[in-house]
Amino acid sequence: MRPSPILPGAAVGVLGSGQLGRMFALAARQMGYRVHVYSPDSDTPAGQVGDVEVAAAYEDLDRVRAFARGVSVVTFEFENVPSATSRAAAEVVPVRPDGHVLHLTQQRLREKTFLQDGGFPVTPFRAIRSAADLESAVRDLGLPGVLKTANFGYDGKGQQTLRPGADLAAAFAALSGTEGIYEAFVEFEQEVSVIAARGLDGHTAVFPVFGNSHARHILDLTVCPAPIPPSLAAEAMAMARGILESLQVVGLLTVELFVTRDGRLLVNELAPRPHNSGHLTLDACVTSQFEQQLRAVCGLPLGATDLRRPVAMANLLGDVWEDAGGVPDWSAALADPEVRLHLYGKAEARRGRKMGHLTATADTLEEAVRKVRDARRHLLRDASPS
Repeated sequence: MRPSPILPGAAVGVLGSGQLGRMFALAARQMGYRVHVYSPDSDTPAGQVGDVEVAAAYEDLDRVRAFARGVSVVTFEFENVPSATSRAAAEVVPVRPDGHVLHLTQQRLREKTFLQDGGFPVTPFRAIRSAADLESAVRDLGLPGVLKTANFGYDGKGQQTLRPGADLAAAFAALSGTEGIYEAFVEFEQEVSVIAARGLDGHTAVFPVFGNSHARHILDLTVCPAPIPPSLAAEAMAMARGILESLQVVGLLTVELFVTRDGRLLVNELAPRPHNSGHLTLDACVTSQFEQQLRAVCGLPLGATDLRRPVAMANLLGDVWEDAGGVPDWSAALADPEVRLHLYGKAEARRGRKMGHLTATADTLEEAVRKVRDARRHLLRDASPS
């Protein structure tokens, strides 16, 4: 028998307290839920808008269990939560997605092996546990290639691009004793992402494909619909649904993919949570990714994922504050009535730190991109015309 849905008025627990948790909490409160947030920090983006904020270590399993006793279900806003934390919470209440999904996606080798064994296309890779492993991988897969730590990597952290003539001994030493993964270099045309949800009843809902551009390994601009052929978009969405089903996810899953120059799709990474690229769903889709996560983990019917209008989103990093002399020109950026601002409640702006985002909708994708780029440029008070 399928579990009963968790209805508005109940408390939902979130492990993690960043901007993804903040936007999830806002969606949950809008639908009448209470939100409890658990992380090692206080006065966090999510904690500022939640009903209860618990500041304690993820390794304090007694505190985790006590936190879980105060909610009806627990979910994640980022995947680098220790597996033991998820297991401790699951002793008390349902954890969605299940801990096995978290365990798989927080380690690159496990993730890539699962995808490869499941028949999903990935970049050729090798496990790196010794200097000899790296030398063998380079012989097999060639140079250039990318050497990554197997654990806890995001926004380009823990990655080295190795080119012909690279010092392999030094590259291996840079892993600092951790397990690594070496991947063949991919000549890709663009990067795209697909966010999909699966409910307790097994029904799935897939958002349209998003096109992503990065700067310094951090997402810079996202557009929807992605500028790829409809047949390729349909293939990417079907692939996301297949991965979701294979993992039996209850909740949200993001699939990051490369589009190669010869028109193939390769799965790059998975994230069992909302995704930076999906922020534009707040302003452009019938259901946002955050409401969809809530619906899925609470056992409610999933919402429609239709795109209302073409949309573009521009990330706002702490660089904007510094380059604007401390206070961005919000009025200038919001002069266009189709531009919307989302700030994450972070007290200190630092270079490379995600502080917020802008979205713009328009009749065409090109116009949406122009609007959001102009809006971000106008945050810098002395910005010259583009």
